[in-house]
Amino acid sequence: MLYDVTTLHFEVENEDKLRKVGMSKERRVDPQIQVGLLVDPSGFPLEVRCFEGNKAETTTLLPVLDEFRKRHQVRDMVVVADAGMLSASNLNALEDNEFSFIVGSRISKAPYDLAMHFERHGNAFDDGQILESRRDIGTGKAKRSRRTVYQYRFARHKHDDRAINAMVDRAEKVAAGTRPLKKDRFVRIANSGTEVDWALVERARQLAGLKGYVTNLPEATMGGLAIVAAYHDLWQVEASFRMTKSDLRARPVFHRERDTIEAHLTVVFAALAVSRHLQDATGVTIKTLIRTLRPLRTIRVDVGGHPITAAPQITDQARAILNRLPAINAPGH
Repeated sequence: MLYDVTTLHFEVENEDKLRKVGMSKERRVDPQIQVGLLVDPSGFPLEVRCFEGNKAETTTLLPVLDEFRKRHQVRDMVVVADAGMLSASNLNALEDNEFSFIVGSRISKAPYDLAMHFERHGNAFDDGQILESRRDIGTGKAKRSRRTVYQYRFARHKHDDRAINAMVDRAEKVAAGTRPLKKDRFVRIANSGTEVDWALVERARQLAGLKGYVTNLPEATMGGLAIVAAYHDLWQVEASFRMTKSDLRARPVFHRERDTIEAHLTVVFAALAVSRHLQDATGVTIKTLIRTLRPLRTIRVDVGGHPITAAPQITDQARAILNRLPAINAPGH
């Protein structure tokens, strides 16, 4: 199962019990709700739930999983989520409720997790190389040892290097006084003013190309490469959110009561389920499906008291799409 959260804002001035100002994915300051979405590896929606707009993302995951498990009597669930869900209490709660997880890891811990590799090989890696270690996450009674998996990719290294070079350039301009100080990563404030933190730059270059993952699955159940592949499927959730917000017009939301807002989300994500099915069956994007099939509507008109049914003219493009759907070609349809 893949899980992520997005926000839907409302163009209203005042908050209420559900619509509250919080951390917005769209960088807005309007009252909003949070929407948690659980999908399968192909992006097909399985469970959707709305939460208060100011609720912490980490606290939305367990209620969605519990609801899905109770409704469908599912066992042995593995949930994949991004690094935003990585907190000791969240991971412990998932494990205590008998869920397995794969979450993104903050790369800043890599020098400690991979100390032996850096000692023996420096920052030399093979493209696609998988490295594993264990790390204590949490403090006190909440501390538990977790399996951590890292992968190095040369393409990611090049991308990281470009980003680091751009941040170094901004830091040098801040140090030279030609650019105002903002949230610049490699700037250090010293007694004499601002300067480039070259030690931090060197550490960032050492970690370029690496991405980390934390899981409670044993290696015998899922190897490192499979862990990485499962995490990379998270783009399917992001794609589903984009579809709902653009192609399926999840916004604007003209509702204010929880029941009607949840009904709106139910309609939107039912449409997402149908769209995902049609997309998989035809190989056509949702945008093209909607543009091609929406005009095909049968209408009934009364002419002089006589009802007449006007059937749509099915275009060649629409016929090609419909012919790919198994239900349309099945006997009796």
